[in-house]
Amino acid sequence: MRICLFDSGWDLLQPLTWTRPVFELLCGMTTLGEKQRRWWDSEDWGVCLRPELAAIYRRDHPQTPINEYGWLLTPMTVIVDGRWLPPPRRSIPWPTEPCLGLANGQIVWLVLGKEQLADVSVADPSAVLASWRHRLPAVEVGGCLIEFPWQLVEHNGTALREDYAYAASSASRLNFQTLPAIVGCTDQVQIAPTARIDPYVVIDVTQGPVVIAEHAVVTAFSRLEGPCYIGPYTHVLGAKIRGSTTLGQHCRVGGEIEASIMHGYSNKYHDGFLGHSYVGEWVNLGAGTHNSDLRNDYGPVSVPMSGGLVATGLTKVGCFLGDHVRTGLGTLLNTGAHVGPFAHLLPNGRLAPKFVPAFSAWWNGELREVFSLEQLLAS
Repeated sequence: MRICLFDSGWDLLQPLTWTRPVFELLCGMTTLGEKQRRWWDSEDWGVCLRPELAAIYRRDHPQTPINEYGWLLTPMTVIVDGRWLPPPRRSIPWPTEPCLGLANGQIVWLVLGKEQLADVSVADPSAVLASWRHRLPAVEVGGCLIEFPWQLVEHNGTALREDYAYAASSASRLNFQTLPAIVGCTDQVQIAPTARIDPYVVIDVTQGPVVIAEHAVVTAFSRLEGPCYIGPYTHVLGAKIRGSTTLGQHCRVGGEIEASIMHGYSNKYHDGFLGHSYVGEWVNLGAGTHNSDLRNDYGPVSVPMSGGLVATGLTKVGCFLGDHVRTGLGTLLNTGAHVGPFAHLLPNGRLAPKFVPAFSAWWNGELREVFSLEQLLAS
């Protein structure tokens, strides 16, 4: 069945969605979009997204239909809200008539025939989903709709376990006698044959699986606690990787990381703590950068979003860093911090602001707009 992923509700998933559609957000070992395509078992898929993202998405996915209304007009097409975190396996039969799928009462996909598709607007996905709420039969399909960035972190541990269970039957494993220490059952460890694991590495799978992807490197005195995923070509350098952590491709990480998601090409080489956070691509965290993920009064955390504060209802919430953020030596990030893409943070001995706009700098205790786009791209 043909499926179309909609870039819906992206404004409440900032700063992560300034530079990517919602279905490209990571949770577990894969993106939301990969999970949605897996759930539908579909290789015939396209996307509807913001026009400003179309060119770069087309570069990375040259064969994918993007904002093509004519492509939608088939006898039966599934329109999927790109924020849907589906359950690991489909529990309903293939729909044969137009209907909608619900997760906890929220619409997460629509199956539409050609007649219904004639009324679809690719420019307003949220209106498309809402317009059919009371016009089609509904079925509960499970999973959840991700509305805020901290929900990706909250669900990451469960998603890692589910992704591992889905892929375990085809997993390739090394001779575990070559590994220095595995705590727990060895069938919860998956290591690509091209990965390098130094001596004196401890892998603890008592709380969940550990997956180390192709060409990853884990150096001596690192400790990996499941569930966690170490992406392709990523280097773990004497680090403590706590459970519910996802590291994307080509990252370099040291220090301590707990219950966090880091997109590809980001650098946390030195010591410092990162917890209950989501970090975009090409981020550089200077030595001694720490974030707070717990208020000192143990109260629930609020996060700056869309000009106001949104209550998370959670006591453990870290920071959310957009792509290309850079922090200087010893930067301190506040609980629930929201830092926009290309922002620069320089330390001054106290906590940085909870909200730092894109293309700005926190410098000597002041927020400044000091960089042009040309300067940022050149650096």
